[in-house]
Amino acid sequence: MELKEVEESKNDVISEVVEMNRRGKKRKSRRKREKITEQATVELPDPVKEVVLQDPLEVFGGDIMLMIVRNLDARSVVLSLLVSRGWHSFASSDSLWTSKCEELWLGKAHLPRLALVPGLPKLAAYSLSVMDGKRNRIMKEDLCDHVWEYHFNKVVPEYWLNLDPYWKGTRPLMHRHFHLDGSQTADPGDTVWGGHECCYTIVTSVVGEGKLREHYVRINHWPHMFVSRKLDWSWEMSNRIYCYSSVPDANREGGTGPLPALVEYS
Repeated sequence: MELKEVEESKNDVISEVVEMNRRGKKRKSRRKREKITEQATVELPDPVKEVVLQDPLEVFGGDIMLMIVRNLDARSVVLSLLVSRGWHSFASSDSLWTSKCEELWLGKAHLPRLALVPGLPKLAAYSLSVMDGKRNRIMKEDLCDHVWEYHFNKVVPEYWLNLDPYWKGTRPLMHRHFHLDGSQTADPGDTVWGGHECCYTIVTSVVGEGKLREHYVRINHWPHMFVSRKLDWSWEMSNRIYCYSSVPDANREGGTGPLPALVEYS
């Protein structure tokens, strides 16, 4: 038994020595890394430190920085406005925000009329476009700015469906036009229209904090149409009988989109 105890004590001593050596190597390795890091920091050449501390806009110049910043998203560019006066002037330039506006407007059915005001800074045009794209309240100007495709819903009598190119699979589809005097018209030769007079009204009621409680468009005494907005900024109005969809009207005189019609603006 005494021999066994001696052997166990010997093994314990050996294990303790090995552990101490291992810890010592770790401390030496850590001190070596710290020393290397300290040397690298201290021995950094002065010209390099000066470049690191300089404003990249001053180092690279406006032309190169413009190429770099154009790859940032709009939010990042807006944040750079807060860096300094120089950055504010650079990051709010039309040369930068023209391309951002084109990216935002690409694929949109209609563009906000406010964003197309001649001489308006492109940063303001971008901001106005984003805010207007979130708007769900339709105005008279929205109705009159756009051509509207019109079709019946499937619940109507078959006689009406047979008159509707939408259901027959033929072209062109039926169109409706709203006018500032409150009237509505159709394309010439529209067999559904029948030449009768039409007028429209927009009804809106608002609750606290500007939230819409009720909002719809009504034509004559037909059931009112609920209004919705799509991701491409187009509008849709519908009830159980028929549906109106605003058309991307690039060739409409005085219209507001889409982007290909605005080459002169950019």
